[in-house]
Amino acid sequence: MTDIRTTRLLLRPWRQSDLEPWAAMNADPEVREHLGGPLTRSQSDSSVARFQADFAQRGYGWWAVEEQATGAFIGFAGLDQVDEHLPFSGVEIGWRLARSAWGQGYATEAAIATLTFAFESLDLREVLAITTVDNVRSQLVMQRIGMTRDPADDFDDASAPDGPPVRHVLYRITRPAP
Repeated sequence: MTDIRTTRLLLRPWRQSDLEPWAAMNADPEVREHLGGPLTRSQSDSSVARFQADFAQRGYGWWAVEEQATGAFIGFAGLDQVDEHLPFSGVEIGWRLARSAWGQGYATEAAIATLTFAFESLDLREVLAITTVDNVRSQLVMQRIGMTRDPADDFDDASAPDGPPVRHVLYRITRPAP
């Protein structure tokens, strides 16, 4: 698993010491507002096991993100296969940060590094990003990293077991020409 360093961040493999702050993030209703609500500690720990397995299988996935200056775990960023139940396929970029890391440009910095990895190391032609129509903060990051949205691509995701379909937006970016 490749580490990625940016000016302020380290995208790296998950560590045992990440489980507690990751669980705290996943228990925070504001962090999980657009993600179906808080997770239990067991669900949170299971997600890290899946992230590690995906990286081992595919060579990419969700990195743990830490601040280089402090060594503090602040969230995750990376790439994943689009869920099979969605009306399109491809590789999705994403990020999730602790509230203490919001508003500092970390999501944009991690996303740019992830896009560089996707295009240069994985040789992907296109990367997608998906969020709810109400998640304006993530949409702004998508726009800052050069992604574009075609409203014709918007869709309703009915995968949540306890509620009605939720309107989502789809952003895209293609690999820059050499």
